Amino acid sequence: MIISNNPFATLSVFLPSIVMQVFVILMVVLVILGTLFDIIHKKNVKYFFQNAKKAKSQAKRNLSSNEKTSIIAKTFASEILTTSELGAGKRRVAHLLGMYGTLLFWATSVILIFCYSSSTIKTPIIYPILWHVGAIMTCLGGYWFWFFLRVDVSAEAHPWYRIIQADLFVLSLVITSTFALLWSFLQSYNVIGWSIFFLILFGLSNLVLFGGVYWSKFAHMFYKPGAAIQRNLAEADGSRDNLPEPSDQPKQFGLGIKREAPKHY
Repeated sequence: MIISNNPFATLSVFLPSIVMQVFVILMVVLVILGTLFDIIHKKNVKYFFQNAKKAKSQAKRNLSSNEKTSIIAKTFASEILTTSELGAGKRRVAHLLGMYGTLLFWATSVILIFCYSSSTIKTPIIYPILWHVGAIMTCLGGYWFWFFLRVDVSAEAHPWYRIIQADLFVLSLVITSTFALLWSFLQSYNVIGWSIFFLILFGLSNLVLFGGVYWSKFAHMFYKPGAAIQRNLAEADGSRDNLPEPSDQPKQFGLGIKREAPKHY
């Protein structure tokens, strides 16, 4: 069964486990450095703390520790773990597939490389299965988003093959998972030449994914939870990021809204 095969254990016959482990550590270092450069250049964290300080001075009520804890917990459960802000549509399903698939793929990669990347150690069947399932989920969510759900494709009529810098993260993410699956599949059938070729592409795509943090939206994964928490705290204490309260007047869109289904963001 292909998805129960541990490709890293087979690879250890040709490539020492320590090399694979050093490569993973290097990817972590690249993410840290890229995120730090992103923070320094874009000053996101500085803005975050300045905005939090400003919101505190404009608060209309003080929140207790229990209220803050409850808001933070609800934010994690709703907006971060289940991305409720995307509604109940296709975008949310695609996002959840990609998000949890990626986390599963990365976590099991670390487990397989650091614990079972040797042909002499028996690998529990659950880890290779989860590794393949995670890669498949990432591909399903990522390609679904890329071909059908991107705003510039679905709402602005741009072709799906138009690539801009903002696409670096999602594109490198799905390509990395794709190369991983192709490498594992060809390795399982002992197609040596092609399996080595896709292994090299798998490594290069990881370098692009984790080494391109500064130029991609990778670092947004770290900013998004903090921004969501700050927004909900501001809503609760009345500061509302210095925005007015929602109007209780009915919305007036005019007849133009009936001409087509709303899909512009």
